[in-house]
Amino acid sequence: MTDASVPSPAEMAPLIDHTLLKPDADEAAIRKVAAEAREHGFASVCVNPRWVPLVVHLLEGSPVKTCTVVGFPLGATTTMSKVAETAEAAETGAEEIDMVVDIALAGAGKEDEVAAQIEAIAGVAHDRGAILKVILETSLLSEEAKELVCRAAETAGADFVKTSTGFAGGGATVEDIALMHRVVGGRLGIKASGGVRTYEDAAAVVAAGATRIGASSSLGIVGDNSTHAGQSASTESSY
Repeated sequence: MTDASVPSPAEMAPLIDHTLLKPDADEAAIRKVAAEAREHGFASVCVNPRWVPLVVHLLEGSPVKTCTVVGFPLGATTTMSKVAETAEAAETGAEEIDMVVDIALAGAGKEDEVAAQIEAIAGVAHDRGAILKVILETSLLSEEAKELVCRAAETAGADFVKTSTGFAGGGATVEDIALMHRVVGGRLGIKASGGVRTYEDAAAVVAAGATRIGASSSLGIVGDNSTHAGQSASTESSY
C-alpha cells in the first residue's frame, strides 16, 4: 500500500479497537489485551460487559478507552433491554458502546422503528458520557437494508456505524465500507470489524473510508508478531 493517506502499520494503532469477545476469555486473557493496548496505544479495548470494571481499572491513566457490546451478538433483544445494558455499561466505566441493531427490523425496511431504538440507546449512552457505534451485521442485510441502518443511525444521533459482530459469518468488506461511507461518510465514524487480520486488510478498509477497526489480530496489523492472548492466528475469532 503506497497511498500516502493510509497509515503505516505503526500509525494504524490509534484506529484499532483491540478486541476480545470470546465467551471463554478468562481474566488472564483480559489482562493481556489491556496491557497490549496500553503498550501500542490502541483506540480502545473491546470486551464483554462483565469485564468492563476490570478493563477500566487496568487502563487507568492511559488514553485507551474501554469499549463494550450491547444486544450482542444477535441484536434481537428489546429496546428496554439494550437501554438497561447500555446504562449499566456506561455507569461502570465504558466509554464506547457497540450495539447490534435489530437485524429483523432492518431487513423488513422499518427505518423509523430502527431509528427509534437507536435513538433511545444513543440518548442513554450520551447522557453518561459514552459514544455509540451501531453494528449492522452486513452479511445478513441487503444493500438497501445497510443503507437504511446507516440513515437511521445518523437520524438517531449515533456516533459510528460498524460492519459486523464477527459471530455471524462474513465480515468487513471494502464494498460495504464504501457503501457506508457513501451514506454517512464525514458525519459518522465507520468501523470495519470482522476478518480484518493483517495490515493489508486494515489498509484496504481505511482506504475505502473506515475510521476505526475492530480486530483481535491487532498486534499483527501493527507489525508486532507476538502471539495474541496466548493464541495462534488460526484460533482467533474473526472479529
